[in-house]
Amino acid sequence: MQDIKTSDSATLSSFIWKVADELWGDFKHTDFARIIIPLLLLRRLECVLEPTKALVLKEYENEKDSGIDLDLILPSFSGLPFYNISSYTLDTLGGTNTRANLEDYVSKFSANVRVIFDEFGFINTLLELDKARLLYRMTRQFAAIDLHPEVVSDRVMSNAYENLIRQFAASINEKAGEFMTPKDVVRLATKLVLAPDEAVFADKGVIRTVYDPACGLLGFISDAIDQIQQLGSTATIVPFGQELDPKTHAMALTAMLIRGYKSENIAQGSTLSNDKHRERRFHYGLANPPFGIKWDKDKDAVEKEHQQLGYAGRFGPGLPRVSDGSMLFLLHLVSKMERPEHGGGRVGIVLSGSPLFTGDAGSGESEIRRWLLEQDLVEAIVALPTDMFFNTGIGTYVWILSNHKAAARKGKVQLINLSDTWSAMRKSEGTKRRYLSDEQIDDVVREYAAFADSPRSLIFNTTDFAYRKVAIKRPLKAKLVVNNSKLKTLLAQKAFEKLDDSQQTAWIEFFRAHPGEYPYQWAFDIVNANNKAEGFGKTGKALATAFIVAFMERDENAEAVLDDKGQIIADTALNDSESVPFGTPLEAYFQAEVLPHVPDAFIDFSVRDSKDGEVGIVGYEINFNRYFYQYVPPRALHAIDADLKACEARIQALLDEVAE
Repeated sequence: MQDIKTSDSATLSSFIWKVADELWGDFKHTDFARIIIPLLLLRRLECVLEPTKALVLKEYENEKDSGIDLDLILPSFSGLPFYNISSYTLDTLGGTNTRANLEDYVSKFSANVRVIFDEFGFINTLLELDKARLLYRMTRQFAAIDLHPEVVSDRVMSNAYENLIRQFAASINEKAGEFMTPKDVVRLATKLVLAPDEAVFADKGVIRTVYDPACGLLGFISDAIDQIQQLGSTATIVPFGQELDPKTHAMALTAMLIRGYKSENIAQGSTLSNDKHRERRFHYGLANPPFGIKWDKDKDAVEKEHQQLGYAGRFGPGLPRVSDGSMLFLLHLVSKMERPEHGGGRVGIVLSGSPLFTGDAGSGESEIRRWLLEQDLVEAIVALPTDMFFNTGIGTYVWILSNHKAAARKGKVQLINLSDTWSAMRKSEGTKRRYLSDEQIDDVVREYAAFADSPRSLIFNTTDFAYRKVAIKRPLKAKLVVNNSKLKTLLAQKAFEKLDDSQQTAWIEFFRAHPGEYPYQWAFDIVNANNKAEGFGKTGKALATAFIVAFMERDENAEAVLDDKGQIIADTALNDSESVPFGTPLEAYFQAEVLPHVPDAFIDFSVRDSKDGEVGIVGYEINFNRYFYQYVPPRALHAIDADLKACEARIQALLDEVAE
């Protein structure tokens, strides 16, 4: 038997590539993962069950005719939440009836394991391998490796799954590679979430729940369990998760079963439209939801919950645009935090930059940020370096949220900028060229715990991210110009088109008889004057508006146009707005920042926030670049001039060589 050591990812990877070589020709590159992964899982399960297999088979023979539910007794003999009662192993399937024997072998697993192979469509895969005359050869190769957890760690197995999905064209989930969370990012987010509770884990009898609503291969959950155990804690950790993709879910189930946890805690389905843990709350939430993925498939269910339940549901604060559902996962995780009276909850979620600033004041995104900050749920946001993920080089951020902040953090948000903190990878993995070392991660956790200003850590009030978008208007200054070319424009106006032929003729003759320039109000004057007059018929405001559209020309030298109540009419083409920092006196800001540049501007006091009723719509955005920007003065002109002259000299020298 070929031993693969716990830290030996390279040997396992080499074995996988050797198996893949056997599949070339009979199968496409995109088929490799769906074939290799379930066989890896099967061998993993077999190795885990091997020490107790004889005991389980003996007990099965004793009890098979007793009528007792075997699921109640056999797990106590296997020492795990699952079992197998087949006499077969991968090594004893034989070469003549391999497929039938293997199907029998898989069917003799407990129900919680059979569902794993069902999600992979494993029976169909066996048929394909058998037709290609590769099945026996495959089973012999997998039977020859030892995948017991004491030999091959969960981390090595998880890495193997991820490499398979990335390298074999993500056949399990076409975009899976794009959203896999690198181990260093997982470790950082998990440590930041768990750090404040280290003292809690020292107590006896502690029970803590960990939840990931987009759990994938359980990277976050496994890391949280490992970190708590590394503290020497005897705490009981109960993991929960949900995963959309059935095959990824199958791998997650295997990992949970092998670690001795209940498989039913890891649900399959769409978290946004079908929360399988609807009634539960958790002490810790960790997630890396897909970046920039549309939620149109969940749209009906999400909008229904938003409209019918409001803040009693998950999505009360607002809905983001359908093109990116990451903020819905953020709201979902917050809704799953354990209540403060029961110890409270903490959340760590990895997001792209979009949730920080996308959406204008009053938009769904801004309203979500507003609610999170006004409820004082955001504890810290960490900006990661670029090039940290496998299939995207975009900037990413770790949000840390809590509903039981320490006293010093109340009303505050800590921003940590790691854009210049990274280590170069010796060999890139896709677009991942950088990583955070364990030492760098520990430094960040210490800086987070210190909660103080530093070159890469800044402390803000929650209201520092708020502003009021105030509508700024300017008066309409215009005149009416009547000429033949303008009459052509009038003919296309709907209000004019509704007139009968005789009325249209009357007005056209009227305007041809009165060419020239007129004040804006003249359109209303002539409509009123000719209302019900012979040939003109009944006239009204809509017709006057049509005249204005056809004949109006802006004139900065004209007087501001007033309506019939003496109020200034705003020029909609000049509408503007000002983002006034929260708490800044509006009139003072207007006098200092607007009037010196646009003396005739005025505030539209009718545009008010729907929640507080004050002038201006409240918006929230978090702009890392603004807060951490460091001005670098340009070089001195004489230095630039010297460089240009040196460059010119080099060019001239090259030209002289060519001329010779």
